[in-house]
Amino acid sequence: MSNKIHFIGIGGIGLSALARFLKKNGYTISGSDMKSSPITKMLQEEGIKVSIPQSADNITDQSIVIYSAAVKEDNPEIKAAKSKNMLLLSRKEALPFILKDKKVFAVAGAHGKSTTSAMLAALIDGSVIIGAESKQFGSNMYFKDTDALIFEADESDASFINTNPYIAIVTNAEPEHMEFYDYDLDKFHDAYRTFIKKAKIRVLNAQDPFLETLNDIEAIRLYPSKDIKSIKTIIIDGDPYTSFVLKDLGTFEVFGVGEHIAINASLTILAAITQTSLESVRENLKSYKGIKKRFDILEKKNHYIVIDDYAHHPTEIEATIKSARKYARLMGIKKVTAIWQPHKYSRTIDNLEKFKECFAGIDRLIILPVYNVGERKKEIDFAKHFEKYQPLFADEIKKESGFLRLLKDHKDIQDLNDGLIIGLGAGDITYQLRGIS
Repeated sequence: MSNKIHFIGIGGIGLSALARFLKKNGYTISGSDMKSSPITKMLQEEGIKVSIPQSADNITDQSIVIYSAAVKEDNPEIKAAKSKNMLLLSRKEALPFILKDKKVFAVAGAHGKSTTSAMLAALIDGSVIIGAESKQFGSNMYFKDTDALIFEADESDASFINTNPYIAIVTNAEPEHMEFYDYDLDKFHDAYRTFIKKAKIRVLNAQDPFLETLNDIEAIRLYPSKDIKSIKTIIIDGDPYTSFVLKDLGTFEVFGVGEHIAINASLTILAAITQTSLESVRENLKSYKGIKKRFDILEKKNHYIVIDDYAHHPTEIEATIKSARKYARLMGIKKVTAIWQPHKYSRTIDNLEKFKECFAGIDRLIILPVYNVGERKKEIDFAKHFEKYQPLFADEIKKESGFLRLLKDHKDIQDLNDGLIIGLGAGDITYQLRGIS
């Protein structure tokens, strides 16, 4: 068997990290995607052959073909791999092969797993595979020749069950991606239970309604309301940090704003001190500088700040807006504007009532078109449902000289050049805010 592996959908944030990791492990990697993107361009610069668009001709003499969840059965490369009787694996099926022989520190949860994984990367000496770009090492993958591996474990398709965790950290178990679980809450919770039981050490946010019921599983439990005290936001060199006291372990400081940041950091600390000293954990936590697209400060001048955030679920958006308002107050800024790019018709419709409430406290709401992810278009009357916010509707954002312009029907409709502006969504809004085409 050759050591050549091909990834279909290599431009995805999750699959690209796996491709990078295997390349560092000595495999010859190739991949393809439907269109070019900043990720595919970076992979090419790193020496990975990426073919755009996808074609049966890309399937040659590879030993394994791995494909993302977004790839359909009629994909020409899927068909070609089958016709050649190649080993064809979904991302989920490939995980046992990729993670084999590793001491896996797996982080799961509906919210906060990328942030928590990146925090843990500052504390544990090992390789890292996450679904976001850490500012600490400038990528979604960091390789170190050791058996320790920090891995962001995905519940969306129950693939976290295939991660063979040594330590399992669970930030929460809020129902999400329920279409995969046939909208069966018991099935969803059973997947979490299976994942947690696989680990030798379990660190749980025990205030989560489901996780607090797992009294039959031995675990390190965090009860945020009583275990985390004196949470406050402090400004260091113009950047926001959260200071807090955890149990009897003393005071910690971590980049970011809000109670959710303190919770994520606390879970990370409780996991890390099972492997290393408390004082090294306290000091190394300060080296965490955030991740791209999570409260990512893009512009900061006078009374104008632009932040990009991946929040795309109502719970995440609500927490992020609270953080943005707190940061704005500390920076002497009075107006907070949210630009929301809804992500997927199904998610928007399934959580519509919560979306209608999660923007409370902002001064201005701008709504972009739904970012579609392979779904059939569905009509949603945003003007009616979000009437109380008197939203402004735009087609896209343009960046010029650090400032933002809103366009509708290819015409400028408004300049955004004051206050704190926060972009929210898991689609291409991140590139629009950065002026990347």
